[in-house]
Amino acid sequence: MKSYQIKFAQKLPISSSDAWDFFSSPANLAKITPNEMAFIVTSGDSDGKMYPGMIITYKVSPLFGIHLNWMTEITQVEHEKYFIDEQRFGPFKFWHHQHHFKAIEGGVEMTDILTYALPMGILGRMAHEVMVKNKIKEIFTFREKKVIELFGVYTGQ
Repeated sequence: MKSYQIKFAQKLPISSSDAWDFFSSPANLAKITPNEMAFIVTSGDSDGKMYPGMIITYKVSPLFGIHLNWMTEITQVEHEKYFIDEQRFGPFKFWHHQHHFKAIEGGVEMTDILTYALPMGILGRMAHEVMVKNKIKEIFTFREKKVIELFGVYTGQ
């Protein structure tokens, strides 16, 4: 199985607790996801506090307008430090997404480490090169811009 990893970091001019409250809430995921992905959280407890074992379900249309069901489990949580979600059902063969938060001068640094693999062997590897890696980068670029709209530009050290 060929796996891929992307690391993305962004500094925000908000407190660790404000960052945690926003990013650990499944209800806010659609706000930072491109509209064309038609992202909808379908699980009932999406407004609740995150906890290990929490299952979150979604409907998403990542490519070509094809609607998919996706299920992730929150496997680890350390309040205001990090949480990890892993796919249980969905478009990837493997999905492990770490979300880290670190207090810094004038705000918080948020770091995502995404490790994933695609199904279908060589066809999945070709799809990754042709479109999937670019789509994932596009999603993180959109999120970076949206987060700046929501919270402002980090101007600290």
